[in-house]
Amino acid sequence: MSSAGVVAGIGAMLAAFQDRPGSRRAAIKRQGLPALAGACGLLVGSYAGAYTGPVVLTLVLTGLGLVAGSVSAIGPVASGAGTQLLVTAAIGAGMGLPEPGWQRVLFFLAGAGWLIVLRVALPATRFGAGDYRFDGERTAVAAVYQAISALLTATGGPEAAARRAALTAALDHAQDALSGPRLRRRPGSRTERRLHAQFTAALPLAEAATALAWAGDPVPARAAEGPRRLAAAVRAGGSAGPLPAPARSAPALRALDDALLGAADAFDRGAGTSHRGTPARRRGTAGAVLRTLLGSGGREYGIRVALSFGAAVAVAQALHHLRWWGVDEHWYWLPATAVFLVKPDLGPLASRILCRAAGTAFGALVFAAFAALLPRPAGLIALVALCCGLIPVAARHFAAQTAVVTVLVLALIMVGGELQASAAVQASQTSWNRVAETLLACAIVLVVGHLPTPLRRGGGVRARLVRATEAAQSYLAHVLSGSDDRAGRWTLRREAYRSLAEARAAIALAAAELPALARYTKGTDEAALTLERLLDTTTACAVHLDDTGRLTARHTQRIADLLEELARHRDRAGLPAIELAAAA
Repeated sequence: MSSAGVVAGIGAMLAAFQDRPGSRRAAIKRQGLPALAGACGLLVGSYAGAYTGPVVLTLVLTGLGLVAGSVSAIGPVASGAGTQLLVTAAIGAGMGLPEPGWQRVLFFLAGAGWLIVLRVALPATRFGAGDYRFDGERTAVAAVYQAISALLTATGGPEAAARRAALTAALDHAQDALSGPRLRRRPGSRTERRLHAQFTAALPLAEAATALAWAGDPVPARAAEGPRRLAAAVRAGGSAGPLPAPARSAPALRALDDALLGAADAFDRGAGTSHRGTPARRRGTAGAVLRTLLGSGGREYGIRVALSFGAAVAVAQALHHLRWWGVDEHWYWLPATAVFLVKPDLGPLASRILCRAAGTAFGALVFAAFAALLPRPAGLIALVALCCGLIPVAARHFAAQTAVVTVLVLALIMVGGELQASAAVQASQTSWNRVAETLLACAIVLVVGHLPTPLRRGGGVRARLVRATEAAQSYLAHVLSGSDDRAGRWTLRREAYRSLAEARAAIALAAAELPALARYTKGTDEAALTLERLLDTTTACAVHLDDTGRLTARHTQRIADLLEELARHRDRAGLPAIELAAAA
């Protein structure tokens, strides 16, 4: 295998990191955009490494780290793109491949593109009835109905809050699965149109189930049976069939019954029906993206990534020119490791460092053993194939993923010519060099991650909380206005709950950091809990208004109390104010 094959293998490996359960269309965006960013990074790194000196190269890559870090604050796909941009920039500058930069980019895109083609074209191992191309969408929509059933079963019990959060996660996943890139504005396949209609029919069901959970009274068991049967119908690709008799003793139960009948109608009209509407999508503008990039979260993350990546590049080049690692002339490992360590969406900083160090040491030990025993190059090529197959399984834990990737990358570079086929001792030495570089990267990121900065720490968490608060205000104002636009209400509700889920995930991650970092987000979890209660109350108000046209004293008093409670958290968490009069 030539060095071209190594670059293609790296492209496929990085694309595999971005693979997640979901639809094939969503995978194109989730894997394709980071691959394009990786190609750009490889191009910049290759030419900067070839035509600039150490100082200029360090400054160029540090600036690239600032851009990539800021972009990563936008969301998961942007974070993956920022990671690949920096990793491939380090590889392009520090791996010393014989091909010119533009050829490396083509080989990289070929490897990533091949994996994406396989992801999109091949059928899953197991899928339900119907067109296998939509098995990801079908599974996601069925999970929504199953989550509604689970919430109704848990209503009135201690697990209701967790089931409501699980319903939000299922709705988010299904929304993403159905909202991938498309050539046409509307779905063209009858199967896809039906899945869109089934997801749209689940929105009022989810709303009614949330209102019932807010009321806190147990519901009849047959209420949960209807969504459960609809979930089975989605998986089987058939009609809803007979549903349990309704229970209409309360506004929320009547809303649930009406939503269940609407869902049954969407199911029973069959695959040839017209499209009932696309899922509610997130409302994003160029201005909102720019505010995220330049806001406190983007600035804080960008500076931290730039400092970590820039320092790792500088140290790696210094060690390279001093021949610290002996005959090992490639210095990409240290900065590439720093990129993975500094990413906040992979877990708390301390645990990331420990997992990375342990995984690299174990992977290097395993590779050294295989390098001494396996025939070359056939045995090492088989090892590369084995590691590629283990990546999806190992992705469940950062240490396991690190160990697999360490073996994979060392096997790739050995097969590609960095090491001579007969140099087993040299292979072992290179493995332990990688361990030393990993430990050095851990130290760099640990120091930089705890350095005092002029910026207010915890900006990313606060930015997500502010976004969730603004979305909650829009949702509350729409409900209290008495508008009959239910589709608009469901869009606002989806945006509010999704934004809150993202904020709570960021808060949980920040709370797990060491005390020196966790103290900067103290109090944000209480604010998020209050926001969650406000959204649930707003949903209950919407369902009640649909049924009676007016709110009870319990609803209005509950909203006022929650707004007052949220105001007490405002100064500590840095949230915008929500006034009842403004919302109304």
